Amino acid sequence: MFEPIEALDAYNKNINILIGSGASADLFPTLALEIKDEKGNWETIEKLATKFEKHHEKHTALFMHYYSSCIYPVQTFTPFGIKDAKGLANLKNYEVFLTTLLGLLDRRKDLNRKINIFTTNYDGCLTHSADNILLTGSHDFVVNDGTSGFHKKHLHAKNFNTFQCQTGIFERTNYGIPQLNIIHLHGSVYWSKSGEKIEIKYTNDSKNLLNPKTIGKIKKFSAFLGTKGGTTPNIPVVSFTRQQMDRFWSEYDKLPIVNPTKWKFHETVFEEHYYQMLRLLSYELEKPNSILITFGFSFADEHILKLIQRSLSNPQLQTFICCYSQSSAEAMKEEFKQWKNVKVIAPPDGVKMDFTNFNKYVFSLKPETYAPPEADL
Repeated sequence: MFEPIEALDAYNKNINILIGSGASADLFPTLALEIKDEKGNWETIEKLATKFEKHHEKHTALFMHYYSSCIYPVQTFTPFGIKDAKGLANLKNYEVFLTTLLGLLDRRKDLNRKINIFTTNYDGCLTHSADNILLTGSHDFVVNDGTSGFHKKHLHAKNFNTFQCQTGIFERTNYGIPQLNIIHLHGSVYWSKSGEKIEIKYTNDSKNLLNPKTIGKIKKFSAFLGTKGGTTPNIPVVSFTRQQMDRFWSEYDKLPIVNPTKWKFHETVFEEHYYQMLRLLSYELEKPNSILITFGFSFADEHILKLIQRSLSNPQLQTFICCYSQSSAEAMKEEFKQWKNVKVIAPPDGVKMDFTNFNKYVFSLKPETYAPPEADL
């Protein structure tokens, strides 16, 4: 049985959402792989990156695979070109999710009516979906991505503390416009360095860092990682010259994203913003009457994990961790067992908490009651 979050009881609190790659799993590949290690545990790109850190050719091949399969599809993503039914449903789920948040804000009477959405994803699904809702005219709200400017939009942490309000004709009344703060903790493919600032351009015209010859070279390597039955010791070896590896890393290190190994930016300007956003997350969780809801997030980022655990010393913070499976829920219960203000929400046995089930049974203004399908007689 799915356990719903009483959204209508939370609307007047400081709501914070943390979403990870699981939210976009039907649009973009995650860090999960189809092979296992010697002990039978599933491998991930994070685990392999740590294991291959001193093996330069394997390390380079792995990150070429990561760029080709996980990053470049995000860089070239356009919501208008999706033909796949699962991808379309995934985007629709984002809209349903944002509509739920806007429904909560519609009930709030405060002048400052905002919800913070923290995400570790590099994609623009949140902003694309918010745009679609705005186009329908069904809700009046503001999307705050932390930027200011007109022809050039620059990112700054202080912009998340602003909000807009409307006044009556004679300025005798004030009305706070509902606002969704979208905060990318691990960077975004739409970021670029502009002097000592971060510029945001919502375009999808990125050039592939890998030429066709290199893509062909790692084809067997990538296929092995994505095929069930393989084990870590049998990963194919890919040979590169020192020049080929240096050329790749010089371009890769310019990407405005956190690496899946040390969770660290290479550019100082991105690194500084990363820590500013972590401080913002910490600050929001330490406020009175705060709520944190996580979905599609594995807590692999130890910086975020430890930050949230420290914030749980705030007795007025209630945290809901929504897990994809019962096994991941058990792991989260163990990780957060000493905090009473944490509720781990697991799906029923044999069912996965995908975005559809999350929206339908867990986080909704009117959550449905899950009814297991009847067994075939």
